[in-house]
Amino acid sequence: MERFYGFDLGDAESAVSRLDSQSQSVPEVIPVRDEKSFITAYARLSDGSLIIGEGACYAPQAQERALRFKSRFLSDPLAAGDVKCFAAGVLSQLRGNADLVDGEDSCFYIGCPAGWDKDARERYREIFERVGYPPARIISESRAALVSACQSKHLQVGYDILSRPVLVVDIGSSTTDFAYITKGHEVELKTAGEVRLGGGIMDELLMQHALSQSPQREELMDVFTQSPPWQSYCEFAARRLKEQYFGDEEYWQERECAKTVTVRYRKNLKLRIVMDKKTALSLLEGPSDSLGGASFKKVFLDSLKEVRAQIDGPVPELLFLTGGVCRLAAIRDWCRQIFPEAVVITATEPEFSVSRGLALCGRIDEQVRAFKQDVAQLIASPAIERIVEDNLAGLYELTADTLVDPILENAALPVFDRWRSGQIRRLSDVNDHLQSEITSWLQTDEARQLLVKPVTQWLKGVAARLEEYTMPICIRHGVPNAALNLSSYLSAGDIDIQVDARDVFAVEEITWLIDGVITVIVGLLCGGSGIALIYSGLPGIIAGAFLTLLILLIGKDPMEKALLRIDIPVPARKLIPRSHLRSRLSAVSGEVRDSLRATLEKDKKDEISGRMVEEISSQIETCLTRMAEVVEIPLG
Repeated sequence: MERFYGFDLGDAESAVSRLDSQSQSVPEVIPVRDEKSFITAYARLSDGSLIIGEGACYAPQAQERALRFKSRFLSDPLAAGDVKCFAAGVLSQLRGNADLVDGEDSCFYIGCPAGWDKDARERYREIFERVGYPPARIISESRAALVSACQSKHLQVGYDILSRPVLVVDIGSSTTDFAYITKGHEVELKTAGEVRLGGGIMDELLMQHALSQSPQREELMDVFTQSPPWQSYCEFAARRLKEQYFGDEEYWQERECAKTVTVRYRKNLKLRIVMDKKTALSLLEGPSDSLGGASFKKVFLDSLKEVRAQIDGPVPELLFLTGGVCRLAAIRDWCRQIFPEAVVITATEPEFSVSRGLALCGRIDEQVRAFKQDVAQLIASPAIERIVEDNLAGLYELTADTLVDPILENAALPVFDRWRSGQIRRLSDVNDHLQSEITSWLQTDEARQLLVKPVTQWLKGVAARLEEYTMPICIRHGVPNAALNLSSYLSAGDIDIQVDARDVFAVEEITWLIDGVITVIVGLLCGGSGIALIYSGLPGIIAGAFLTLLILLIGKDPMEKALLRIDIPVPARKLIPRSHLRSRLSAVSGEVRDSLRATLEKDKKDEISGRMVEEISSQIETCLTRMAEVVEIPLG
């Protein structure tokens, strides 16, 4: 992609920024009709031509005129047509000035309020597509403002935004958007009831105050009734004067801050607008009809309180303000009142932060697409499977070391207790009972939880090897190395994405382990037939004499086979103390572990290794994919 355009189409004023993918680090604001920030208005003249900006507000030949239509997009079906006309006018200006060249590889990132849902954003995007814009994407204005701050060399807040919780407050002319960002991931927030809150509220109040002081009040109100665009034009003049005053209140304490607007409608009328300390206080704390009689201050504070209550996470440590109204010192004071923990900062040119941030979003998304493509290529390669396979022997060893003693205690000992008490009739039945007992025990939370620590330990070793592949990807695309660090996701408890070590050995996937354990246990405890269990270290002269007599009469090998089928009397079984069984288990546990490791690594290798590699690699690949998906705001 050669160029990325950011189009901040505001309800009152708009701005367009452009970023060349190779030659620029900071987007430039493109003048439209010689204005970097131009009025969101269009007029259709009698000859069919279309003009936009300030001239559209008072063009005498206008047959059709519209202003402040974006704020009506969700509620008024006609507003979509107004957006289309204005967007067409902007596109014509960009092409006419050669700021946009047909056929170049470019795209447009267009802002919208954070509260717009997916359907509204898609309808909005389709308007620009029908007008003839290059490929367009709709991005929340709050995210654009955040990205602008993150990339700003002046603010140098990239580290804070990436690692600490941040609240972005974007105060537009008609709406105020809130976005909560934690670990670079955005959560859009709304105020209750979709409160209409923007700088335009104060513009209306300032206009009402100016009208109340005007000797031509009745005539002006009559003009505004017949020509709403002239009313909007005067409100724009009031807005600029308001921002001029609030931009340096101390300066204006000793000077007059005033502007006279000429309204040309049938005859010329004058409207004098004045800003002073008393007027400023009434704009902030006076009642507004648009807010149901509440003041701007009250609604803004209530919205901040509600946003704080909505945040499901750590309290913001950084609060970033954008939009023209954010220059007001009172706004910053109110933010500190509700979020005393946060550092409050403001963009140097807040009126352009959204358009610049939108252009930056284009470049960032391009970087993220390339980043994800490299991750996908890594996943498609045999690298992960090779790492898992190379480390599989270590997993077998950790598994055997972890499970053998608990299996002996929780499965083998209870089985031989049942044989000793007569519940199991023959030693030849022990295998089946061990199969059932081990299966049942491995299904318990206790058994699964035992696997968490060793498997996590093993995965961290795999993760360290994996970094040889993931770190170059992160460096190449300017993404923090932690974004693909599997180790951090295995230990963090406050994130959504993590490999659950218990799933690596689901019960249905370790039937091979059951067979191996049974073979080893029976072989070591029973000498292959049961004779070791009964005879080795057996106390009691009677039992010893009984077994010796059998050996003399029928021979050792036939006797062993016979013992497997004999229902030995319970009194004879009870001659074997339980303490002897436990002692025997403890004595052979080391041999069981060694034999089990050998079984897993050798005898069962062909049967299980392929599936283990496939299953574990698949989980790691899924984790990497999801980790890549949350990379939204890499540092610039």
